[in-house]
Amino acid sequence: MTFTQTSDPTIREHIKSWRNLDVDQQLGLFWFIYQEMGSSITPAAPYASTVSSEVAEGLFNQVERLSPEEQLQVQRDLINQTDNLISREYGSLSDTTKLLFWYRLAQGMDSHTIISIPANFQLYSDANNLLNRIKELSFEQQITLFRDYVSPMGAEPRAGAEI
Repeated sequence: MTFTQTSDPTIREHIKSWRNLDVDQQLGLFWFIYQEMGSSITPAAPYASTVSSEVAEGLFNQVERLSPEEQLQVQRDLINQTDNLISREYGSLSDTTKLLFWYRLAQGMDSHTIISIPANFQLYSDANNLLNRIKELSFEQQITLFRDYVSPMGAEPRAGAEI
């Protein structure tokens, strides 16, 4: 998928590189970004409303109640745009709320309520190079990158009562 909301060629290239990684490397990269920059991105969407925060928290709580294996599968399903209830709920969120949701997942990994990457996990060289390039972006570019990366994830909501 080549969807991005920004016309910034640097951001577009970073997103393309990120999406070219396998799903577990994408998740690992997210974790390393949170570890490196989490405190500066707190909370990752400076424009978030209370409603966005509550909606992100509600979806996070659904994922938190799942088994660790199911939590991991939800994250993979979101990236792979698998059509299931949580992916459709996610797909109906605003970009800011999606960003907050992923931030909450990273916090959950940090506090061990969400499955984390294995202790021996290593980023491939492509993912590690991308992490280093992301670190060089301005704060605003980082937020745009993260928003544009998480925005198209999930599945399209369905009409009617089935989200």
